[in-house]
Amino acid sequence: MRELITIACTECKNRNYHSTKNKKKNTDRIELSKFCRSCRKHTLHRETK
Repeated sequence: MRELITIACTECKNRNYHSTKNKKKNTDRIELSKFCRSCRKHTLHRETK
């Protein structure tokens, strides 16, 4: 049930994080505020394919 997803920065488009999520319970894309190493600040990160 749980699948591996990649989380990317919305400003610089770097794929910084990996996580898992339940595709049956959460069908929409995840949005989190995380630290981006290339931007050197906290930015919004979204789930990518």
